[in-house]
Amino acid sequence: MQFDLFDTKEKESLTEAMFQAYFDCRKNKRNTINALQFEKHFEKNIFQLCDEINAGTYQPGNSIAFIVNKPVMREVFAANFRDRVVHHFIYNKLNPLFEKAFINDSFACRIGKGTHFGIKRADDFIKACSKNYTNACYILKLDVQGFFMHINRTLLFDRLIKFIHENYLVSDKAMVIELCNKIIFNDPTKNCIIKGKRKDWEGLPQNKSLFHSPPDCGLPIGNLTSQVFANFYLNLLDHFITAELGINYYGRYVDDFIIVHENNEYLKNLIPQIAEFLQSRLQLTLHPNKIYLQHYSKGVKYLGAVIKPNRIYIAKRTKGNFYRAILEMNKIVEVEKLTIDEKAEFLSIMNSYLGILKHYRTYNLRRKMIEKHLSLGWWTYVYAIHYAKFRLKKLKHLSVSKRIENLSIY
Repeated sequence: MQFDLFDTKEKESLTEAMFQAYFDCRKNKRNTINALQFEKHFEKNIFQLCDEINAGTYQPGNSIAFIVNKPVMREVFAANFRDRVVHHFIYNKLNPLFEKAFINDSFACRIGKGTHFGIKRADDFIKACSKNYTNACYILKLDVQGFFMHINRTLLFDRLIKFIHENYLVSDKAMVIELCNKIIFNDPTKNCIIKGKRKDWEGLPQNKSLFHSPPDCGLPIGNLTSQVFANFYLNLLDHFITAELGINYYGRYVDDFIIVHENNEYLKNLIPQIAEFLQSRLQLTLHPNKIYLQHYSKGVKYLGAVIKPNRIYIAKRTKGNFYRAILEMNKIVEVEKLTIDEKAEFLSIMNSYLGILKHYRTYNLRRKMIEKHLSLGWWTYVYAIHYAKFRLKKLKHLSVSKRIENLSIY
């Protein structure tokens, strides 16, 4: 579809919005090879992107597919950087409207509402429902089976069109809808670039891979739009549970949701109702092996933490993953000279774990893990700030072309 934004103000608005999307996108992706190649001539590339969108010729490019094993094994499709710019463009357009429609207690991919917020809210639910641990209350935790791989694209797009028509009042509505269409129905498994080896997929259940998704189903994990559209997709469930079922203590992080209530039998009876709603309205299935229903005193594992009365602490899996990450980093530092990419990977991985751990009473854990297990070789390049964050001792300022030479394909 050709849009032909002949009006100067409309063209300027598209260009300005695309530049903003580019600046938002590069905040966390400046050291990937695709980002650096785009950045070398970013103004030209942005104007070209605007021309393609305006002419209706824009098409998503190839994705890079790979497997990550932490915190759990999963398949990721990383879009080309120029496509990520378009994803941010759509996010900036629609997310303010989504925020007005979302309930307070959906936690994923929302500013100020990440895992720590979700953990705190779950703890608040338990305290409130149990009258500060003086009355009985129970915790029901549920999970959707193969969620991302079973999102029905047609259902998603039809609901999204209706939502945009009702809530988006800007003149470029048709353009936004068309871009959503291309993003949602793009199949990243076609002509994708495999990073690693095919055998990396061994052990990954088929219901967690886009290569085995049912027809017309699945969104790629790794794209910003996938996260936001997934939240939008389950927003229907959120309103069903909170409004129609009248549940006061409910929270959801992606497809992992928790309900707290004083009546154990009441929670048991909710399970088939929620399962039926998911199947009939969203064509999704509750995971039969991930139904948890216990008295609050037993504690509950939620979003990488264990919530117990008067205490929240890090789950064993998180500690184990941190330990294994340190061992993997130690293998990297054994080489004679580290690349910029390897140093950046160290900072990204280690600071990610430290960022999680520092929210809880883990100073001694962090100190012991780092002092006991981190190779002395790393201290040539980095220093730790109160065992809460690592920084490089010395940064080399290289040109964009030189930085590209030091990077891998991803």
